[in-house]
Amino acid sequence: MSLYNRQALQSSLGRLLWGAELATLPRWKAEVIGFLRILHGVARALAEGQLSLRAMSLVYTTLLSLVPLLAISFSVLKGFGVHNQIEPMLLSALRPFGEMGVEITTRIIGFVEKVKVGVLGSVGLGFLIYTVISLMQKIERSFNFTWHVTQQRSLAERFSEYISVIVVGPVLVFSALGITASVMSTTVVEGLAAIEPFGALIKLAGKVVPYVLIVGAFTFVYVFMPNTKVRLRSAFVGALIAGAVWETAGWAFASFIVGSTKYTAIYSAFATLILFMIWLYFSWLILLVGASISFYHQNPEHLNTLGADRGLSNRMKEKLALMVGALISAHHYQGQAAWTLDELARHLRVSSDALESVMVALEEGGLVIRTAETPPAYLPARPFDTTEVAELLRCVRRAEEQEQMNYDGLPSRPAVEQLMERLDRAGLEALGGRTLKELGTDAADAPEKEYAANDPLP
Repeated sequence: MSLYNRQALQSSLGRLLWGAELATLPRWKAEVIGFLRILHGVARALAEGQLSLRAMSLVYTTLLSLVPLLAISFSVLKGFGVHNQIEPMLLSALRPFGEMGVEITTRIIGFVEKVKVGVLGSVGLGFLIYTVISLMQKIERSFNFTWHVTQQRSLAERFSEYISVIVVGPVLVFSALGITASVMSTTVVEGLAAIEPFGALIKLAGKVVPYVLIVGAFTFVYVFMPNTKVRLRSAFVGALIAGAVWETAGWAFASFIVGSTKYTAIYSAFATLILFMIWLYFSWLILLVGASISFYHQNPEHLNTLGADRGLSNRMKEKLALMVGALISAHHYQGQAAWTLDELARHLRVSSDALESVMVALEEGGLVIRTAETPPAYLPARPFDTTEVAELLRCVRRAEEQEQMNYDGLPSRPAVEQLMERLDRAGLEALGGRTLKELGTDAADAPEKEYAANDPLP
């Protein structure tokens, strides 16, 4: 395809995706275009390569943590008498491998059974738990990256929440599998299976139940793992698509395994391990893609931006800072709930990544402060009725200045210094001493403050 045709195609695609406001379109058309925008965002994330790199990293961590994780789960499940279901579940997860899946399952179960948690001692048990928690922590970091979350859980939160999932999660999953198997094997169900159309429906249900369980598991992961509030509907949308892709990938991988005899001839005994690592990579990549779909579904404002790495112009930063100051001030003095970063980003129709740089500048300048809630909200760090707008702009203008390269460290030239001082003075006169409280109440005709030539600049 020539450069001209490629540019024409990109232009047409841009007009189709971003040419109209979704609110003005019929619902069906808005849903279709919205879905296409999400696919475009996911494709862009894949092209950047970070999802792939994190999936590769999780493959390595999974290989180190798989046996300890199953050992702890095996010990807990043994107390409930359902530990014998680990092997059938592994066989089901490794079904795309065919006979290789049986071999991998047998070896993993052999390793797990050789791990005697009771005789490891306190140090050995602590190392076992640390290995499992490190896997959960790396998963959380990957999901936080996908959800553009920079703040991780505290150490206490990680320990309590991770351990609860590791201990309680397998019990609930295997109990649900056991109940499902018991119900399907009852005399009543077997009798209904002999009667049509109930027989066909029960057979269909047997095929659908595994997919439902996968979607349910993916939904739980998407809600629990990111250190932010994820709406259940967005998590379900991502899980639904990721579950379908995972099932399709399993079928495709099974077909690939059938024709992979040449890899066995090349890699010999390592072929099984290499194929297992490839399957782990695609599984993690699909899970992260589903998380990306959930993120864009919940935060569509991120779809029409290339992110914070492109940077904001100085004019954009100043206007965003003024808007943020006005919004926080208005909610604070009107007794309304404090703004979170995502709420501010949605209201201002910018990405949270782009807005965060402005919020960091206001925090470092001592104008706003985060609450200890999850997600954190922003409150005034000092009285806004005595804080001038000029101080807010000063925080944004001086943000990210470094000791090695700062404003005062530049060479001095009298004509430039005089011009910069005149610009600062003109800005102060234009602001007229307006406070952030007045900015929040839209007090356009606030009394102006006179600045003499010898007044100190903020």
